[in-house]
Amino acid sequence: MPYRVDKRLTEIIERIECPHCGAPISIQPGELVATCKYCGFTSVIETGKAFEYEHSLILNKLETKRTIEILTGWMQNSFMAPKDLAKKAKITETTLVYVPFWIVSLKASTHYKGVFERISPPVTKEGDINKDYAWLVLARKASYFPTSSYKTPLEAKIPFDFTKVQPEAKVLNSEIDVDEAVSVAQEEIENLHSFLSKQDVDKLVEFSTSFEVKTTTYLHAPIWFLSYQYRNSEYRAYVDGSTGDVIKCDLPVAQSNF
Repeated sequence: MPYRVDKRLTEIIERIECPHCGAPISIQPGELVATCKYCGFTSVIETGKAFEYEHSLILNKLETKRTIEILTGWMQNSFMAPKDLAKKAKITETTLVYVPFWIVSLKASTHYKGVFERISPPVTKEGDINKDYAWLVLARKASYFPTSSYKTPLEAKIPFDFTKVQPEAKVLNSEIDVDEAVSVAQEEIENLHSFLSKQDVDKLVEFSTSFEVKTTTYLHAPIWFLSYQYRNSEYRAYVDGSTGDVIKCDLPVAQSNF
């Protein structure tokens, strides 16, 4: 029997049964989409219905040692890092996490009208922005991740298969549903189009955007979360487990010699 869990109960329960194989599924407060680590079945917790969207996986290709080597090499080559960072940084954590994302494929069409005031007399201008996007939305609310810096290797995605996930890896569930993901994508794209419009006009008079949502994909991507210590302070770094790219690395603020 499919299960039905009231959304409010996800704030207090820690485990439910997989409706496909009966195995226990551990969930954390706020999670709405859960994947069984035994059979790979994905369900929407608040309704218990079978997952109706494409669920994809990007494979991890790095081991811990190689991940540390990549980060250390990046530190050595970064002109913004202290010269002794690679040598003196002490790695204190390396955790492989399969981070959940929604990929919202949609077309956005914006029409704007505004006043160009950088010349005299000012002139009224109109324009259109029409673009297709595969917009990435982080499916977590309680976690930080530099989504804007992450270039998702979508060409590497395969159908989700839990047997291809490393046993030591942590797999996070989604804390937002597909409707909220679409809403987030539309809001962020609208903000982007507003920014682009203001490159053409100084003052917007009219601005409207319409969307055509094509597909939505639920994706788990392998991200290495690292922490390192340098001069008694802790910093974070993120490495793409598929491509080996350093997504972001927090750097120490340059210290004055005076």
